[in-house]
Amino acid sequence: MGNMVRAISADGSVMACAVNSTQMVAQMEQIHKTSAVVTAALGRLQTAASMMGVQLKGYDDSITLRIHGGGPAGSMIAVSDSQGNVKSYVENPVVEIPLNSYGKLDVSGAVGKDGLLSVIKDMGLKEPYVGQVPIISGEIAEDITQYYAVSEQTPTICGLGVLVNPDLTVKSAGGYLVQLLPFADEKCIDVLEANLKKMPAVSSMYADGMTPAEVVKKLLDGLEPDILDEFETAYRCDCSKERVERALISIGREELLKMKQEQEEVEVSCHFCNRKYHFSKDDIQKLIDEK
Repeated sequence: MGNMVRAISADGSVMACAVNSTQMVAQMEQIHKTSAVVTAALGRLQTAASMMGVQLKGYDDSITLRIHGGGPAGSMIAVSDSQGNVKSYVENPVVEIPLNSYGKLDVSGAVGKDGLLSVIKDMGLKEPYVGQVPIISGEIAEDITQYYAVSEQTPTICGLGVLVNPDLTVKSAGGYLVQLLPFADEKCIDVLEANLKKMPAVSSMYADGMTPAEVVKKLLDGLEPDILDEFETAYRCDCSKERVERALISIGREELLKMKQEQEEVEVSCHFCNRKYHFSKDDIQKLIDEK
């Protein structure tokens, strides 16, 4: 059984997606060594990116979520392919702030509310699609819901959650997306609203052992849901030495010459996975010759 499931109501008026992203978020925490509140914030963002990624049509399509709200965490980025595999990056991985008024991790305080959520879809066209909305809460889920309402005019409810252990490891993480299609009737909407009111916290559902399939069935209870597909997703970085070489070439001949003169060896680190690539003076000269 996969850790992501998509379902549709029997009348085809409501779509639902749910993912248990615990392993993906745990790997992110291990790579970036994030503090608890940043783990929760970036974990929510990459969980949302994963669910939005599987909505893309083309196999090579990708989606990037970027949020910068002026909070101490700085910019956060999550990238997903069309199979829901994600990678992510945060400007400031360690943020220590008090708990919020509910005694929980203050994600909004770490993210901030003064800025934009950007959604960039690369679908193989000449230019990527870019949608932007002002941040309304910094809690991520509400901001994703706002994006769909404003930029795609699609009534959507997003639920996200990350539960962090005292030792900073990830106990559970996951999310769901529910979307109404244009012909959804009032009765269907009433059932859905009643179901959403009864939904437990996302992180607690997965911590208690619920599967994504059980989550979507709970979301669409009374609407005779059919499971469309279920599959595995992972934290996966697609960096390579060839990609780094192309990036170095793009900075220009003069900068490459300067690198060669000033450094015995050039080290380039991937922001998403911390993999390091090394280039000797001869390697840099080969890149210069390609210019």
